[in-house]
Amino acid sequence: MERAFSSFKLVISYPKLRLNNKVSKAVRLAIAFGTASTAAFSASSFAAEENVEKVERIEVTGSRILREGAISPSPVTVITGDDLVSTGAMNIGEVLNKLPALATTYSLANSGRFIGTAGISLLDLRGMGSERTLVLVDGKRHVSSAPGTSSVDTNTIPSSWIEKVEIITGGASAVYGADAVTGVVNFILKKDITGFNVSATKGFADNSSYQNEKYTFSYGKDFAEGRGNAAFSVEYNTQNSLNALDNPWTATSYASMPYDVVTGQSRPEGQIDSEAYPDKIVVPNAGYYSLSNQGTAWNPNTYGILGKFNSDSTLGDVYTGAIDDGNYCGTPGCDYINLSQYSEIQPKFDRVNFNFKTNYDVTDELNAYFQAKYSKTEGENIGQPFFRFFSDENLISRDNAFLSSDTAALMDQEGLSMIGVNKMYNDVGRRLEENTRETTRFVAGIQGYITDDWSMDISLVHGKSEIERINGANVILANYANAIDAVFDDSGNIVCRSETARADGCVAANIMGDGAISQEAIDYVTTTSIGTSEIKQTVFNATFSNSAIYELPAGMVGFAGGVEYRAETSVTIEDPFAKTGATFFNALGETDGGYDVTEAFFELSVPLIEDVFLIDTLVFDTAVRYADYSTIGDATSWKLGLDWTITPELRARFTVSEAMRAPNIDELFSGQSQSFANVDDKCKVSELDQLSDAGRAVREANCAALGVPADFDSSYDSATLETLVGGNPDLQPEESKSITAGIVYQPEWLEGFSVTADYWEIDIDDTISGIGFQTIIDRCVDSPTGIDNQFCGLITRDPNTSEITLLKGFALNIARSLNSGVDFEVGYDFDALGGSFGTSFIGTYLIEAKDYPFSAEPENYTDYEGVLGNETWQGSISVDYTYENLVVDFSTRFINGVELYDPTQIEANPNPSNEMRYGSYFITDASVAYNFDSGVGFKLCVDNLFNRGLPGSTTGTGAGSAIYDNIGRFAYLQATYKF
Repeated sequence: MERAFSSFKLVISYPKLRLNNKVSKAVRLAIAFGTASTAAFSASSFAAEENVEKVERIEVTGSRILREGAISPSPVTVITGDDLVSTGAMNIGEVLNKLPALATTYSLANSGRFIGTAGISLLDLRGMGSERTLVLVDGKRHVSSAPGTSSVDTNTIPSSWIEKVEIITGGASAVYGADAVTGVVNFILKKDITGFNVSATKGFADNSSYQNEKYTFSYGKDFAEGRGNAAFSVEYNTQNSLNALDNPWTATSYASMPYDVVTGQSRPEGQIDSEAYPDKIVVPNAGYYSLSNQGTAWNPNTYGILGKFNSDSTLGDVYTGAIDDGNYCGTPGCDYINLSQYSEIQPKFDRVNFNFKTNYDVTDELNAYFQAKYSKTEGENIGQPFFRFFSDENLISRDNAFLSSDTAALMDQEGLSMIGVNKMYNDVGRRLEENTRETTRFVAGIQGYITDDWSMDISLVHGKSEIERINGANVILANYANAIDAVFDDSGNIVCRSETARADGCVAANIMGDGAISQEAIDYVTTTSIGTSEIKQTVFNATFSNSAIYELPAGMVGFAGGVEYRAETSVTIEDPFAKTGATFFNALGETDGGYDVTEAFFELSVPLIEDVFLIDTLVFDTAVRYADYSTIGDATSWKLGLDWTITPELRARFTVSEAMRAPNIDELFSGQSQSFANVDDKCKVSELDQLSDAGRAVREANCAALGVPADFDSSYDSATLETLVGGNPDLQPEESKSITAGIVYQPEWLEGFSVTADYWEIDIDDTISGIGFQTIIDRCVDSPTGIDNQFCGLITRDPNTSEITLLKGFALNIARSLNSGVDFEVGYDFDALGGSFGTSFIGTYLIEAKDYPFSAEPENYTDYEGVLGNETWQGSISVDYTYENLVVDFSTRFINGVELYDPTQIEANPNPSNEMRYGSYFITDASVAYNFDSGVGFKLCVDNLFNRGLPGSTTGTGAGSAIYDNIGRFAYLQATYKF
């Protein structure tokens, strides 16, 4: 992440499960007694096919064996393409991220948390990492848009051509290869596209000026008497940015301040750990008074605040009032800075997508196909400006030419040769990051039957993504230091003190006052930095299958097998000047790496028993995949499964699998990069005061051994601290064990009703992870054996100030993640009131979300179940009514209350804040649509119908908090035309 300044800190947690309310009506379990989801296929479509004698064999996600109907060995969730594109969301990732199985790790609201990710849309099954979710298009791999990874940006997928999306969670590596540790999301495109289809969508927010719009165009036509089909599509999406100050929900500044400062009273003796008397209280309309856009002067000897500069560089007073903890003030009317002004809760985003596809029946049994695409997305992240906070590099000398007479007099009065200036340099300009991603992809292949029973699909895929990242308003540190050291020359002109700097074009800069700096000085101290990346992928795949390779008494044995070769490269080149560390922007390392892998795989479906008591059918499934990587060598994944139809109404299914994920290019080959982390220095007196006597004794001894004075206290860690991170070529693959067990009940006595429940468990060992920087600090200072440990060696402190100046962290196979839960759904579709109703209730219950920082320490873990980002319960109820050409829909999404601090944090400190949790959250969407017989259609939808606000003090831009809507009531109108 970039250097940043935090107003206050709550908790950092790992996002896990999310739930959708908008598309819940379109989500059903894809497997219900061998029939596809009623949401994906209407009852009328099944009725129309009842008289078709030929049984169609199709491929379903989770298996490459062609099966009759949609008999899948694993639970598969299906969403129709129509329901994806008919929402007001800017991209399909925004819609999918609301499903229970997917986390909002990368949404538009939070994608700007990291350098180079603004606007990207990555899917994260079970919240266990986007790098562990494999995204396919028509069962084939897709080039990444995230440098050094295999993660696919869903913005590159043509939404108007999506027929359906199939999602399977739990070890699919045996079927599809690495990266499918937590599952697969397969976008299935329409094969033959005929006719003209155009749509336009425009949306407006009720709380702010936020708007978005979408346009799609598609045209396809058969040729050669129906033997071939060709189609072309164009899509364009755009939204404007939304600043936190422009939405009343996110405009308030909050500060977390000590209990005694806010209340004016000490906590009762014996109540120090009581939630009724928390360590800190989150105060609204509060913030830093020791920092400002104008510049706040401070005494370098005492660190006391001297005043705040006016626009004419004179020094004014700083009003704090009674609620003042030395940095924050919360008294009504106090002079605090609202850092929300530097937060964009929605980024500026543009997307254009061109697609072409064609296929031709070269014989009655073989079909040749070709696809080409070009996608361009532009995401903008406007962050905080350059800042300085109690920095020894931001001192103004007594002879500075820009000093006002009153400031000079004050310095003389205090006996100061220098003063410090804390400032957010809004007048220099907010740091702007513009990310442009261009993706091209080509697919060519041939598929069909080579005999009556044997089918094949042979394909070649080549893709390339080119990424440009432009970082503006980047301050050149040496130029800045020279510019603020301004003096009078012999002619009375204000110049830079250094003659060498003057010879190089130095322009003196006045930083005392908002807007005091000249444009010439701004041009001298800032630069624009550009980084580029290129990702390439080439995949050859040959798959052969036979669903009736051998007949057993219980039925036919099915087989699928084949080979795949894949080559991946990723090259990132950073700005040659910025990477030296000469600017305020992170000094990023470069990446130049790649690998290739050759794989062989097979899958068997073996019917064991049929037509006996309590066993209508019992089918055994297995899959094995052998891979030979150029980086890690051999790796094998496998899967076993049972599909048990107990009666025609009741079905059970079970899978157990062992999957693997090879380390990606970034994890292996990325160079050492400067980054920044939000951490707390646990050697501060204010941190020690929160400990029990025993814990304090251990930590005090270790801090003293590190050379930290007993009275050390500072707010320097309010700003992010510098870190150094990088790849590790010695990494080994992650290993995952997954279990699923589920039931499906679809009674014959109640047509249209179904209920499903599936237990899932994913246990990833040797997880590739860097040690958390807060964990490094904690393990160093809280070690009962002293400071002679590996953690203290990763921390560098300034010998003069005792402040942490650098934290080191590199990728290692050290961690473990264990998640389990139950997915369930109840659906009932029926005819009434002259039309048809579709109802559903879907939900997820999270049993555990355990994170082990060290896999070798099974007793050392944190269970994030019930913590923000890992909601225990999520649910969605949806009711839609269709009458002839009219469709009305209501849906409500539910998230139960969450804790803001995990159990490990609470064990160490039971009452860190008065804001300990967020309550239950409900949000309702409604829509009405009418489709005319002429092909014209209109749809009016209101998302967040009741304008449900954000809980607590969140802005909805975190990895976990992005599950909450931060736009508010949003209405959009969609017009379509088809012929």
